[in-house]
Amino acid sequence: MRRRRRSGLSTVMDATDISRALTRITHEILERNRDAEGVVILGIPTRGVELAERIAAKMAEVEGTTIKPGALDVTMYRDDLRLKAPRALEATNVPEDIDGRVVVLVDDVLMSGRTIRAALDALSDLGRPKAVQLAVLVDRGHRELPIRADFVGKNLPTSKTEKVRVRLTDTDGAADSVSIEGSDA
Repeated sequence: MRRRRRSGLSTVMDATDISRALTRITHEILERNRDAEGVVILGIPTRGVELAERIAAKMAEVEGTTIKPGALDVTMYRDDLRLKAPRALEATNVPEDIDGRVVVLVDDVLMSGRTIRAALDALSDLGRPKAVQLAVLVDRGHRELPIRADFVGKNLPTSKTEKVRVRLTDTDGAADSVSIEGSDA
């Protein structure tokens, strides 16, 4: 999709692009893990939870089985709590035991890697997964930690001053989109 500029935002993915990316990510997860058996899908609030639900629904459609996604709040594991305004705690809901299972963490945007580091710390308090994989809708680079996504919807090079905005229907009440704010595009 070409970037569409409107009101200070440059739209880089619309609802069709997001759906297509999530379908591809779903198939890649199933291929890497041979099927959905033994896989636990956990979304990182806020938008990662809705994305995890969509991926789980697509996996269930392909596999003909029920996949229950969960949510993993990482707020108390963040290393930047004193640097940012406090955020409300979200519920952590892990639908099944993660010991010996493959956990796929789902988030909307990967940048520094700090949220994922916090998620890994939170997971270690819940059990010992066989493996942890990461699925993100957007990877924008700018890592501060040696973390990379296993499944990526779109690699989106940005400057550090630009902001990537993900909007999802259920979470935001707006049409699905990914936009860059502060872009010259």
